[in-house]
Order: sequence, then C-alpha cells, then structure tokens
Amino acid sequence: MLGIELSFVLYGIPNCDTVKRARAWLAARGVAHEFHDFKKAGLPVARLDAWIAALGWERLVNRQGLTWKKLDWDRRERIVDAASALALMRSSPSIVKRPVVEWPDGALTVGFDEADWARRL
Repeated sequence: MLGIELSFVLYGIPNCDTVKRARAWLAARGVAHEFHDFKKAGLPVARLDAWIAALGWERLVNRQGLTWKKLDWDRRERIVDAASALALMRSSPSIVKRPVVEWPDGALTVGFDEADWARRL
C-alpha cells in the first residue's frame, strides 16, 4: 500500500486528535491526499449541502466536542433540522465532526475508521 497516489480530500482541523490519527495513518502508508484545513482555508460552505445530503446533518454535527459543549442550552435546542444545523456549521466550523473525507469514488465519510479506510484504499 505504500506510495499510493489517490485524489481525495480530507477536511478537518490539524489539532483535532482524530484528524491527527487519520493523517498519521495515511502518512505511515504513503497515501497522498489533499488536506483542507478549516482554520486556514475556511469551511467549504459550497460543499456543506452535498455533505448533508449524503451523510445527514446529524452525523456532521459533533455533539461530543468542546464547541458543542460551549453552546448555550437554548442554541443547542434550536438545532433540529438541516437548515438550523447548516447555519450552526457556517457560524462555528469547529462543530463539524472530523475528518470529513471525499473519496476518489465520490463517497463521503465522517470520522476515522481504520478498517473502513483500509478497505477503501
């Protein structure tokens, strides 16, 4: 699997522990990929609708992270559908569960699952 040249994009934040593990896993296998840093390049707002359509807004909103926990209770309660989740993701990109990966075959995944990634590569 070493030196694999694939055209895919991994979206995330470099200091996110899950993104770090995913990138290290790819690097250890010599898998080239594009990294889109939400902090430097911004959230790809044009991609959010496609992500929501493919994955569902529920999978994209990270309710376990610090960004969610810092939201006031009223704001959390107002995240009830794709439109409200989209508004939240646009205003707080760190709320997006990471990494989001756009694979060469057009598939989308969120999070890091080593076994799944090994099958995809």
